[in-house]
Amino acid sequence: MRKVLMLLAVLAAPAAGPAAGAQATQDWPCIQPRQPHLSLGQMWAGPPADAASDALARGDAGVAALADRLAQRRLGMDEAAALIAAEAPDAVRLTALMQAVLAQVDAQRSAIMDGIARYGHGQAGLAAGIAARRATLASLEAAAKPDYDAIDAEEQRLDWDLRIFDERRQMLTAVCESPVLLEQRAFELARLIAAQLPAIPTPAP
Repeated sequence: MRKVLMLLAVLAAPAAGPAAGAQATQDWPCIQPRQPHLSLGQMWAGPPADAASDALARGDAGVAALADRLAQRRLGMDEAAALIAAEAPDAVRLTALMQAVLAQVDAQRSAIMDGIARYGHGQAGLAAGIAARRATLASLEAAAKPDYDAIDAEEQRLDWDLRIFDERRQMLTAVCESPVLLEQRAFELARLIAAQLPAIPTPAP
């Protein structure tokens, strides 16, 4: 788990260049489909965003502070529910809170996905290096007078590269779940926020 957390920190670091294109095979090594961004319409059952909620989501310090707290992955859902329940049952403000939360969760998710893409590209480079080492080893073994010291050294380097490749592949399996977990968190937060929306009055018969 510690290795996975360390890898997550690396993956979330800012990229040095443009993000890799979505669904690029060598740059997206996960079996999960790559969905670049989450949208409010996917998960929010409350009022649609409008100019008023946009203004609050972008400029209200209270909304921003609460959204920042809710977006922290270490915050449990019970505590998140209590923080949301303390908010006034104001539809515009709650919609703005959802917008702000989604923006933060989506930014975290995008950073990790871009990191996974870079990681996959690195794995492709390692695979190419391993193929080259195997070719070198085959050439050394096929020589008329094999240099067994060189063969042993090349075998050791190949074993090391294979070990690194396999360890990275195993860690990546766990890390590939991270965008999915963040998406699930966004859905759960949306449900908790929507639960605080004021009830719509039932029309009189």
